[in-house]
This record gives sequence, structure tokens and C-alpha cells, in this order.
Amino acid sequence: MRFPLADWIDGHPGCRFDLASSGMRGTVRPPPPTPADVRSASEAELRRRLAALVGTAPSRLFLTHGATEANALAVAYLTRPRLERARRCRVARPEYPPIVDLARWAGARLSEGPGAVDLALVSQPRNPVGDRWTAERLGAWAAGARATVVDETFREFTAARSFVHAPLAGLWATGSFTKVYGADELRVGWVVVPEAEEGGFGRFHGLVTDEIAPHSVAGALATLDHREALLRTVRTLFERHRALWRRATPGGPRLAAPIAFDESVRPDGDRFARRCLRASVLVCPGSFFGRRLGVRVTLTRRAFPRALREYVRIRDRAG
Repeated sequence: MRFPLADWIDGHPGCRFDLASSGMRGTVRPPPPTPADVRSASEAELRRRLAALVGTAPSRLFLTHGATEANALAVAYLTRPRLERARRCRVARPEYPPIVDLARWAGARLSEGPGAVDLALVSQPRNPVGDRWTAERLGAWAAGARATVVDETFREFTAARSFVHAPLAGLWATGSFTKVYGADELRVGWVVVPEAEEGGFGRFHGLVTDEIAPHSVAGALATLDHREALLRTVRTLFERHRALWRRATPGGPRLAAPIAFDESVRPDGDRFARRCLRASVLVCPGSFFGRRLGVRVTLTRRAFPRALREYVRIRDRAG
């Protein structure tokens, strides 16, 4: 068992229509590294290139084996040595389950309201809602937090800059290759730390992590070599699917990532998801994200137009 959301998705592999998988795996195919690429793979070069894309110094970017690990390392570093005062954490439900579970693991009391907190955790673009806040909105939401961790796993579906540029003290940002690049087999993620935390987090990172496998480093570098072509393919597909979703679900937020949270389903997200399963359509119940009413729908598969028609048919009958 990894975590319930992943178990739900992986536990229904035979569904005809997949509206649950949130990455582009199988939709785009990053180039595999050559044996020569693997032999010459350099973590330092990968850090340099990722830092340039994010817009930060390589000394502030640390490699991980994925975004979930990056989030976990940031939360563990920020809370465990100071557990007695790490008692309040702000989240914005609905939210990606591991982010909320990390806060609970750290012993924090969860809060959605304003005020002083030790930590604020949020995904941007938001998973499962699919929207992206402005820097001003993020700053207002995070006001009063000693540190803010922003999961930017879905950021490159748009041309938006990383929030590491936002004028917000104590901001951490994480990302990975698993969503926009569909590179799940590459166990590569990263965390960008505040400049003041470079030394302390660097020592912590060295204690608790292993080096990234050369194949993953080489694959990540090869993916970056083809980044522009991959992004053109992904963004073109996303634009087409986003327009279809907008017509089928008017009035919702403008999506910045190929995920959406449909709160119009009836009678509730769990029962509606089971109704969809009976029609071989896989969606994710909102209860995984902290909201009973609603389901998460993803727009990542090439068969999305046909899947959407079946989804809307089920939704209309349920309503």
C-alpha cells in the first residue's frame, strides 16, 4: 500500500475510460537515455539545468526521488526538530492527500483559516481543482505562516513562472518529471529551499537521501533536451481537452492543469464514483481530497473526448 488515492487508481486497471490518472504517462513518451548518456550522467549538471528553468541558484535546488519525497523532506526538516511548536498547519481543501497527510504526520493541527501558523502547504496549480493562484493571492493565503511549501508538480502545463520568485519569505517549492513529461520511470524530483536554509537543509538532505540513479539522471537530462517539443505536444492536447471540459462544465475555474474538481455530481462523490465504475469510467472520489461532495476528473488521456461524453451521460442521469 502506498496511499489510498494511488491504490484507488491502480486498483481499477481494467476501466475502459481513465479519468483518474493525472500525469501524461502513456500520452507522451520522453526519449530514453542511451548507454553513453547513463555513463556520463551528472547530478551537478541536472541541478544546474533545473535551477536555470526554475529561475534560482543551483545551490538552492536539491534533487530527490520525486515530488512526494521532496514534500516529505521539506516538512520533516521544518517540523521534526521543532515539533513542540510545530502545532498548526494551513491547508486549502480540497487538496492532494499526501500533502495533508504529511501535516498530520508532523503532529500539526490542520487549519483552513487565517492567523499565525507554523507551516502552510499548498499545491499550485491546485490538485484537484486545477486552478492557479496569483502571487498576490498566495501571499495573502500564506500570511502569518513561518514557512510555506508549494508543490509545483503541475506548473509546466502553463508558461507560468515558479513561485520561488514571489515576494514571500520562507517559501519552498517542489516539482518532478512525472506529470507534464509523463516520465514516471524517472525517479527524479526537486526541492528549492530559501537561501537562508541552504546550509542546514543541505546537511539534512545528505543524511537522509541517496544519490539519484544514473539512469534517472540521464533520462531527466535527455527529457530536458527535448523539453520544448514535449511541452508543445502536451500543451496542445491540454488546450483541446480544456475547451471540451469548459463546454461540458461551464462556470468552473479556468484550468491551469489537466485536472478538475466537479462538485455538481450527485448524490455525493463516493457514490457517483462507484456509479461511474459500473460504466467502466474511472474518476477519483472527492473524499480523498477532503471534500465529500465532488470528484476529480483528469484531462490527460488521448481518449478524453470519448471518456468525457460517457462521463457527462452518467452525470446527467445521476442529476
